[in-house]
Amino acid sequence: MPISVLIFLGILFVLVYALRMAKIGALVAFLFAGILSGPYVFNLFEINETWQFLGDIGIMFLWFTIGLEINIRRLWNLRHTIFGFGAAQVMMVVVMLFPLLFGVTVWSIMGCVMVSLMLAMSSTSSAMDLLTSRNQLNTNMGRQTFSILLFQDLLSIPLLAMLPVFAGKSFDLGASAIDVIVISVALVLSVVVIGRFILNPLLKLVSKLKSNEAFLLAVMLNIVIWAVLLDLMGLPAGLGAFLAGMLMSETVYRHQIDAQIGPYATLFLALFFIVLGMGFNLPMLGENWYIVLGGLVGLMVVKFVAIFMVARVRNVDIPDATMIALLLANGGEFGLLMLQTLKTSGIQAIPAAHQEILSAIIVLSIMMTPVLLAIYDYLRRTGRLMIARTSRTLGDADDSIKPDVIICGFGRVGQIVAKMLDAQNITYLAIDMDVSTIMIARARGQNVVYGDTTNERVLREFGLHPRKIRAVVVALDNAGTARSAVRAIRAIAPRMKIFARARNLADSRVLLKDGVFSATPETIESSFFLGHRVLNHLGASDTEIKKMLSEMRADNYTELSSQISDKQ
Repeated sequence: MPISVLIFLGILFVLVYALRMAKIGALVAFLFAGILSGPYVFNLFEINETWQFLGDIGIMFLWFTIGLEINIRRLWNLRHTIFGFGAAQVMMVVVMLFPLLFGVTVWSIMGCVMVSLMLAMSSTSSAMDLLTSRNQLNTNMGRQTFSILLFQDLLSIPLLAMLPVFAGKSFDLGASAIDVIVISVALVLSVVVIGRFILNPLLKLVSKLKSNEAFLLAVMLNIVIWAVLLDLMGLPAGLGAFLAGMLMSETVYRHQIDAQIGPYATLFLALFFIVLGMGFNLPMLGENWYIVLGGLVGLMVVKFVAIFMVARVRNVDIPDATMIALLLANGGEFGLLMLQTLKTSGIQAIPAAHQEILSAIIVLSIMMTPVLLAIYDYLRRTGRLMIARTSRTLGDADDSIKPDVIICGFGRVGQIVAKMLDAQNITYLAIDMDVSTIMIARARGQNVVYGDTTNERVLREFGLHPRKIRAVVVALDNAGTARSAVRAIRAIAPRMKIFARARNLADSRVLLKDGVFSATPETIESSFFLGHRVLNHLGASDTEIKKMLSEMRADNYTELSSQISDKQ
């Protein structure tokens, strides 16, 4: 193995560790690793066709993960905030940025419009990481921030399709705008139709194999097909990957897809940022450091003021408005993707040197966000800012946001438990991998989704959190799978009350050792029920029978352990 690879991995590890300790996203560490490995610092690697190819794959995966977040039902539920707050935020930022850019640059009008829209986008990964780490994702402020980010992601469809107009290759703006609207609407409608009536049945066939490898290959094939198809249509391949993500978001397999594709997406995203860093022209950026610094300050100040103003007009209180503005005052991954797409497509909407300066400004703005939040927290904590109130949470009553109970497995046992919960108006979310069961249950209006409950990432996707879920029911019929699910649950929520189904007394004891609160052996309990009915028929009173059964159940059936066999 070349020594350069060893040095590169060492640099990457140190950067990831340091930046994560500083609560800055790991993707920035990959970008700095690319800068240090590039031709202007240690010169460990040369940017060749292989690196460019890996970077292009990274771009596609980033577009795919963005598209996967855009679910039509989610958009409809949050439509007022998304298309109200989100649209107003983008419009206000563009209105404030455009005259500044037009006045201080030599760009064309369309170039200034494109960069204004591009910089109006914020970093989704940075905002979501910060909200999650601060336990603010499930607050009114967090929900409004998430809605704005969703609108920004949705806006990327027409912006990508408008690239030829921004580059000056199309001069009929009216006709181009109509074309973009038609294309965008057609793509969204295609997502709904293809996702529900074509992709769902296909994934159903694949999922019946119960092979993670086949499922993963089907997902990756879908990404490549749509990327190639839109490339042949003359549209950016990234838009095809974005569309593939939207298609997948319309299936019942969305969370499972996100969980399985996540590690690979992270790897390829890392390669994209590494290649981006390698391509940074450090001498040129050094010569123009004052432009980078001025652009950084100008961008964050303009976006903060614009977002804060829009939030206040929408009657968001000052603490929440301040937090939203701080979280979204940066540039985002979309801007980096747009700049890289311009570069790889040979589109000269703005000079190449200016594209690098904009990339540097966006990266630095992402890094500044956690720093500004830390300063804001310090000032508020020390009383120098009269904003001491925390954001109010969305109440437990909002059933669509979080259930009270998660049921792992929706066979006969899971279905009976769900029926009992329904009878008491307790909300639940059931997760299973049997497609036929899921389809039948969903047709009945039951809250059942496709997913692997032994996968921590899947459980997190479905909202498993110690402060959000009151209990977990493990109703899986396979003892090994049940143990894996229990371990995954306890890794996320160590103190969660887990109620498990066990085949027999031996399985029950194993599950209890794994940390299950209650493990009910079905063979023994069914025998108790049968014996109860027999004794009733023979004249024994209910009181006597219940007392006897209570004694038998004591200390996990200790009285029975030496008297019965676990053979079925």
